This record gives sequence, C-alpha cells and structure tokens, in this order.
Amino acid sequence: MEKHLAVTGEVGHEEEPRGKTLHEEVHEESSSPMISLKAEPLFSIGSFSVTNSIVLAFVTLLVLCSIGLAFKKKVSLIPKLFQSLVEVAVEGFLKIMDSVLGDRNKSEKYLPLVATIFFFIMVSNWLGLLPGVGSIGVNIIHEGHETFTPVFRAPAADLNFTIAIAILAVFGVNLSGVFAIGFFKHFKKFFTLKNPIYTFVGILEFFSEFAKIVSFSFRLFGNIFAGEVLLIIVGFLVPYVVPLPFLMLEIFVGFIQAFIFAMLTLVFIAGAIVEEAH
Repeated sequence: MEKHLAVTGEVGHEEEPRGKTLHEEVHEESSSPMISLKAEPLFSIGSFSVTNSIVLAFVTLLVLCSIGLAFKKKVSLIPKLFQSLVEVAVEGFLKIMDSVLGDRNKSEKYLPLVATIFFFIMVSNWLGLLPGVGSIGVNIIHEGHETFTPVFRAPAADLNFTIAIAILAVFGVNLSGVFAIGFFKHFKKFFTLKNPIYTFVGILEFFSEFAKIVSFSFRLFGNIFAGEVLLIIVGFLVPYVVPLPFLMLEIFVGFIQAFIFAMLTLVFIAGAIVEEAH
C-alpha cells in the first residue's frame, strides 16, 4: 500500500524544474562561441583598466623593438640575407612614397611615421590570428558571475585602439604641415577671411580633420572585428580544414588594412606640407 501511494503521489504531482548547476552553466557557455564587441578588462592599475587588446598591443611593441634592436646589431657593409630583404622592402616603400611626394628627401623624412604606422598595425593584426589568441584566458568574477576572459585580443578589434592610432596619424599630419610651411600658413588653410566662400570651405576643411579620425578608426575596426567574428563562427561550425582559407584571407586583409591606413596618412601628409595655392 505504501508503495502504491508513493507511485500515485509521484504521478499526480509534476516534478519542479531543477535549476542548472554552476558546472552546467559553465559547460553551456563554453560550448558556444563568445563574441564581445568591446575589449575585456583583465586587471587594473589604479584607475586605469588593462584590457586584453592592450596586452597584445604591448606584445606587438616588444616584437617590433626586439626585431629592430637585433637588426641594428647585425647591420654591416656587406649585407646578409635578412639585411638584404629589409633593404629591398625599405627601398620599395620609399619608391611608393616618391610617387606621392615626388621627392626622395621628403620620402626619407616622413618614412619613420608612415612605416611605423604600417608595421605596427600589420604585425598586431597578424599576431591576433595566432593560435591561442581568443582561446587562452582566465576566469574572472565580474558582478558576481565567473566569466571566461581571453588574455589576448587583436588590438584593431578594439575601437579604442583604432581611435588612438587615428588621432596620432591626424596629429602627425598636421604637425608635419606646421613644420614644413609654418604654423600660420598651415592653419590659414582652415581659417581665412579672403571672402565668405573661402571662409566656409576652410571651416569645412577643419571639421574634415575630425572626420578623418572617424573614417580611419571605424574602417580599421570594422574590417578586423568582422574578420575575427568570421573566424570564430566558421571555426565553431566547421572546426577542421574549412577555416584555413578564411585564415589566409584574414592574413591578406590584415596587410591591406595596414597598407591603406599608412597610404592615406601619406596622402594627407602630401597635402599638408604644400602651401595654399594662390
């Protein structure tokens, strides 16, 4: 009788849904791709939050500085293979700059700025494609929930990084113009009282400098972040072999985006160092 009553009691009452355990929630979260629009903070230094994109940007800086110091020690009058490749690359870069600036002296003068922007963006984009970026991370408790946070993230997939690079590029362009033709002649392009039309056009040109920052930053961020999302989705759906063509595509995109950013900076420098036509 007791057994019969126990069975009928179980049939007559629906079992209440059991809440998910922490292990099940973590397993469910880890089984699906996690895409974050903003860079995730890892730790703080005072009021400054260090994100995973800053960490990889710092790694990029270390890589470029290490290569530069190693190359400096091995420079010789009789170049070896690595030095020959670097010299060929620099000469090709200078020829491209000559076609825009029209003067080898000017090309050599502005090479450090343009080349630094190019190599820093390209290397950071390529480092963001290495195995482990996005998958190696730590569990951080945020607002009472333990979440997985990647240690590395492509810097250009963080809008803060691209805005900072864009500000430096536009500031460098205007500073180059000031040093080349003088402070007053440079800003006379933006503020003039010759006639109302020139005044209006100059004000538009001034605000276009801020538009360059928006254009620079969002173009680079959009392309790199979209590529990162593409690789995550394709890798989650078909994890073997199929992602390789997309990976090759993103390597090419990382190079092209760095090249476009550097070339636009060069074109703007070419316009800034020329005096206003009469």
